This record gives sequence, structure tokens and C-alpha cells, in this order.
Amino acid sequence: MSSAATPQSDKAAEEAQLRAVWENPSGWRYWTSVNNTQVGLWYGSTAFAFMLFAGLLGLLVRAQLAVPENDLLSAEFYNQVYSLHGTVMMFLFAVPIFEAVAIFLLPSMLGARELPFPKLGAFGFWSFLLGGVFVCGSIFFNAAPNTGWFMYPPLATSEQAGIGADIWLLGLSFIEVASLAAAVELIVGIMKCRAPGMRINLMPLFAWYLLIVAGMILFAFPPLIAGDLLFEMQRMFDWPFFDAKRGGDPLLWQHLFWIFGHPEVYIIFLPAIALLAMIIPTFAGRPIVGYSWIVLAAVGTGFLSFGLWVHHMFATGLPQISLAFFSAASEAVAIPTGVQIFVFIATLLAGRVVFSTPMLFAMGGIAIFVMGGLTGVMVALVPFDWQAHDTYFVVAHLHYVLIGGMLFPIFAGLYYYYPLIDGKHMSDRVGRFAFWMMFGGFNITFFPMHLSGLRGMPRRVFTYPADLGWDWLNLISTMGAVILGIGMFAVVVDVTLHRRRQPRGEVNPWNAGTLEWISEPEENWGVRSIPRIESRYPLLDQKDLASEVKRGEWYLADAREGRRETLVTSVLDAEPEQVLRVGGTSYVTLVSAATLGTVFVALTFKWWFVSAVSGVAFLAAVIWWLWTGTGHIPEKQEKDVGRGLSLPLYASGVRSVGWWAMFITMVGDGTAFASLVFGYFFFWTIHQDFTGGLAGPGVLWPMTALALFVAAWAATVAARETNRRGSVALARMLCLAGAALSIGGCLAAIAGPWITGMDPTDHVYPAIVWILVIWAAVHGAVGAIMHLYCFARSLAGRMTPRHDMDICNVALYWHFMFVTAFITFSVVGLFPEAL
Repeated sequence: MSSAATPQSDKAAEEAQLRAVWENPSGWRYWTSVNNTQVGLWYGSTAFAFMLFAGLLGLLVRAQLAVPENDLLSAEFYNQVYSLHGTVMMFLFAVPIFEAVAIFLLPSMLGARELPFPKLGAFGFWSFLLGGVFVCGSIFFNAAPNTGWFMYPPLATSEQAGIGADIWLLGLSFIEVASLAAAVELIVGIMKCRAPGMRINLMPLFAWYLLIVAGMILFAFPPLIAGDLLFEMQRMFDWPFFDAKRGGDPLLWQHLFWIFGHPEVYIIFLPAIALLAMIIPTFAGRPIVGYSWIVLAAVGTGFLSFGLWVHHMFATGLPQISLAFFSAASEAVAIPTGVQIFVFIATLLAGRVVFSTPMLFAMGGIAIFVMGGLTGVMVALVPFDWQAHDTYFVVAHLHYVLIGGMLFPIFAGLYYYYPLIDGKHMSDRVGRFAFWMMFGGFNITFFPMHLSGLRGMPRRVFTYPADLGWDWLNLISTMGAVILGIGMFAVVVDVTLHRRRQPRGEVNPWNAGTLEWISEPEENWGVRSIPRIESRYPLLDQKDLASEVKRGEWYLADAREGRRETLVTSVLDAEPEQVLRVGGTSYVTLVSAATLGTVFVALTFKWWFVSAVSGVAFLAAVIWWLWTGTGHIPEKQEKDVGRGLSLPLYASGVRSVGWWAMFITMVGDGTAFASLVFGYFFFWTIHQDFTGGLAGPGVLWPMTALALFVAAWAATVAARETNRRGSVALARMLCLAGAALSIGGCLAAIAGPWITGMDPTDHVYPAIVWILVIWAAVHGAVGAIMHLYCFARSLAGRMTPRHDMDICNVALYWHFMFVTAFITFSVVGLFPEAL
């Protein structure tokens, strides 16, 4: 019998089952929730709080610069304030706020119950919160970073930087873990958890943009993590990666930082455009014009953004050919960016626009961003950049791009999507007041900075003389900052006070057509039942779809087994493949984040024993998480999901979401590794004698390590195949052999530089060799743990020939490990011999 014919009493019982399964715990256990909707709200609220904190720091900066020769703040405290202001805005607000919006919106927007890894999302949130509090709290102890949000060496590697530099490096490395966790969840969720029928050409534009941005995070954040590793090894152990006297070069940090830093501008900008792509068609009263064009433009913007990093390094003395290439690339990115803006303009011209509060913020954001784009074209020209570099012209350009391209769209999205939070609406009167105060205040604040920059005012000065003509421009900017702050405070009041007095209203007051508007704010599931869709705006094009979904007439209308479930569909055509059982309430996410956070905090203060113990505790928590939360063997092979469709409850290999998560994680890991290899060859290119006359690790030990790692890879693949054919005992032996071979490979890798006496404090050559060898050895040790984990799972009966998810995922890890080992030991062992 189809679910459409289910009696009303049975439907009520099914709804009660679902409500019980998806219910959030009460009391203190509420904070163990892993529900994506709940985690998204926590994420967004925390990111918004960090933004307000950074805004207060910005007001302190403007108060200090309001008049010449001001002594409101000391030079040291001013350095901490502006460094932390930029750090928080870039790392704790701009990227996390969009991850929060995505985690909150995507399940229902995709027609899914949940994203595939809710525990990973919760772990990312707690990592973000703990790391953010650690970094922000440093200013209350006079220990905040004081060398800028970009931490350029050699100043930031000197003793003058103090512990604030370590807090920045290790705190943000912890926060970057949260960003990568969110990227994995978003990519797998968008690719594998869409509603049946939602082919890639029917995906909402918001999902397209988030897929592109999450992919960019995988390639942009790892170079910064690699740079952080090199940076902290110099600060902590005196390895000379950025010390020119010992063969290092401070420019390597700039390369690694801006390989991350310029794509991050588009990582911030593209999700803001995604919000506008949902808002503008709704208030224009028509579908988006040029769906395919805007998707291609977004992909092009993301691709080109990785070729622009030297845009920030025109004044560092690079060759003329490099300047010409990167200047042209910086100009070229304006083309796909302009396409997206013109698509919006065409949509507005083709429709009948309703200028609601969300539309006001959307249009204001576009106007400000276009202004920032125009000045961006100016600083992309090398001769102009030489004049404007490190002046307040660049500060103005940066804020026009980031605030216009991010903050105003965020407020547009807040007013647009707020009914999905609790069914209440924000005040139009307060919203319009806030918009005009923010729009006017923003332009009053930052437009004069173009003029002060052209008059020669440098960035990062805490005071200035009275006779340079900057005083009145700075006073105007400070007055504008106060107006901007009043506008933002009005939104805070609207959210915290006005909302409480509002009655519940219509959930979809805008008559929007995408699936997120069928979600029910009072419920914890994404959708009551999972529909099959046929268009980009199914609520408008498929009659009665919303009521059918809410009545439970589509797929997965019940929770008879008492488990949280969603559908897994194919990547391209979104055809149903599996019923995925996702994790529920758990303490393991809190414990994992707390123990990993303790590792980073302890390293900051060089508490080695605490760090080691915490690292072991984190490893134990992760193993427990995986053991109890993944790869369950279901009580039956298939489940009837309704409408005559039965789907398997277990999948492994490429059909498994775990396989995709491993693949995506290793792509990010491989990008970090490639950044370290880039560092090796960067030092080779800048020195006539790359090795500094020092002996290398030789050929014997690196080749021995490579042979052992290749043998471990072969044992892993063989274990997978023999287990699949039913030879369980042989597969277990191969897992143990793989672990032993991997450990042998780690020892051989370390033996090379150790036996040959390579001292990483003497010169950059032994230091970069040690880094590459340690990277390979750590990954080999992780691979050995994976072998032992599969062995234990097989002994416990949790991995069988039919249920082999664990060994399939480990084999995929070892494919990447094979490439890592081959490159590492070829580079450190063979390359010096070939010179």
C-alpha cells in the first residue's frame, strides 16, 4: 500500500515516531544535539557574536584615528586591536557565517532530512567556538596578536610578536579544522543527499554556490595550514623557514598566505551572491534569468581566484613577467563576476520588483560591491598598486568588497529567511531604518578612506601629525562608523526584543518556490517526507507538493526502526540509491573538540605533556566515534521507503557517503602536502646552492621507506579484495602486515635525516627535508592505525565480506598515501642526487 493511501491515524502515528526520533534532548544534554538545523543556529549566532565583537574593535580603531596625535590607545594595544579586528572578521565571521547558513538551510533546501554527517557538523561548531574564544579572549590578557591579521615575517617570527603570534597560529589552525569539516559535510551533502529527481541542472543556485565554495575551501585553506606549520616550527623550535640568514625566505609565507587569502575573498563573496540568487527571483516575481550562465560564471570565478594571489605581492620585487601575468589574471576575474551581476540586473528588469526589506539590503550590497570591484580593477594595475599599496586606499577597497559583498547580503538573508527559524517575522520598520543607517554609515566611513589613501596615509598607523590633511577625512570616517554601528545595533534589537513580541506568522510569506520553504520551524527534521521534484521551483510548478510533503505522502514518512534516516541519491541524476542512517545525540563531538582544542592550547604554552595526553585522548575519542557511529550492519538488507520503492540500508565503496568523505578529505590533505612540496622547490629556485653545502638523507633510507609504504599499500588493496572474496582470515593477516609495513616505513623515513645528522636548525634545507619526512611518517602512522582498526572491526564481526565499508575507505586513504610517499621520497632522496 502506498503512503498516499495510509489512513490518517497511521499518519499521525508516523509523525509521532519521527518527532520522537528527531527530538532534541533537554537540560544540559541539549548541547549534545547534532541536528543540522540546531547546529546551524548555534553556528550562526556564534559567528554573529564574533562579528559584533570585531565591530567594537573597529570602533576603537576609528576612535583612535578620529583626531591627530590621539593617545586614547597605546601603540601596542592599538596593534592588538586592529590585528584582532581583521582576524575575527576574516576567520571567525566571514567564512563561518556562510557555513552556518548552509548547515541550517541545505537539508530542507535539498529536500533531505539531514546532511550526511551531523556529528561532523557539530564537531566543527564546537571547534569553531573553542578556537574563537581562545583567540578573542587573548586581548583581555594583553596577549592578542599584534602584527596584523596576515602575520608577515620576519616581524611575526621575532620575539617582539610575543605569545600573540602563537595564539593566532595555533588558534586559527584549530578553527580551520572546523572549516574543513564543514566543507566535507557540505560537498557530500549536496552531491549525495538531494531529493530524488533533483538533477544537477535543477539544483537551487544556493546549493551550486555552496558546492563551489566548499570545493574552494579544500584548495585554499590547506596552504595556510601548511604555512602555519612552517611558521610555528620556526617560532617553537627555531627551524629557519623564513630566516634569510639560514637560507629561508619571508616571501614563502606571503605566497602560502595569499594562495589562501585571495581565494578567500571569493569564498566570502560567492555565498553572498548565492543568497542574492535566492532573494532576487522571489521579489522580481520570476525565475532567475540565465541559470546556466550564472553557474558557469560562479565556477569561472572560483577557478580564476586561485591565479590571483600575487595580486597582493606586486611591491615585493617580483620579475616583470610575473607582474604582467598576475595583473592580467586580476583583471580577467572581473568578467565572470560581472556576468553574475548582470544576471541579477536582467532578472530585475524582466520582473516586477517588490522592494521589501531583504531587497533593500540586497540592492545596497550589489551597489557597494560594484564600487569595490571598480577600485579592485584599479589596484590590479601594477603602476597604480605601487602608489596605493599599504595605504588607506586598499583599506577602503577591502571593506567595499567584503562588506558590500558579504555583510549586506547576510542581513538580506537574515530578513528573508528569519521565518524559517521560529515562524516569526522581523520588523520591516526597524529593518528599513537599519538599512539606511548602515548604507549611509558605511559610505560615510569608507569612501573618505580612498581620499586619505591617495593623500598618502599608510595603513596600520596608530596616530598621525595634524598638518598632513588627513584629519578631517578621518573624523568623517569615525562619524560614519558610529552611524554604521547604530544601524547594526538596530538589527540586534530587532532580533532580540521585537521578535519576542511577534506572533507566529506564515512560514513562506514571500511565496518563494524552493524546497526550504516547506520546512516546519517547530520540527527538527528537514522535511516531513522526502519528495520527488521535477523543476527548479517545485513549490510553484508542482501543485500541492507542499501539502503532500507535510502529510507524509512521499518517501521515508516513518521511523519504525527508531533511527534517523535520509535518502542517498546518485551524483548527477539524483536517483535513490540508499537509506542512510545518520548519527543522533552524542557527547563524542564535544569530547573530540575539547581534547583537540586542548592540544592546540597546550602547544601554545609549550605544555608538552598536556598536549601529548590530550592528543591520545583525542585519538581515543575519534576511534570511539567511528566504532560506535559508522558502518553499522543493519538488521535487514533493504527498507521500504514508500511509493513502492525499497532501498538498501548499507553501501560501501563509491556508493557510500563515507567513501566520498574520505576522498574529499584526502584532496584537502593532498593540497596541504603539495604546498609543502612547493616550499621545497621554492627554496631550490631562490638559491644557487639549495643544500647550503650540507649532506642530504641519502638514497638508501628514503627508497627503503618508499618500498615499505608501497608494500603497505599493496597489503591494504589485497586485504580489501580477499575480504570481499570471503577469505576473512587472510584479510586480517594482510591488515596486520600492512600495519607492520607502515610502521617500518615510518621508521625508515625518519632514519634518513636522523642517521645522516641533518640538523633542522642549521639551514632551511635540512628543515624542509625533515618537514616532508615527518609529514609522510605521521600519515603512515595514521595508516597503520587504520589497518589495526579494520583488523579489530573484522574480529568483532562489524566488518564482513558483504559489509566492507571500513576496508574500502582505508584502501582509498592508502591510494593517497602511496602518492604522498612516492613524491616525498623521490624529492628528498633522488632530487638532490640529480642536481
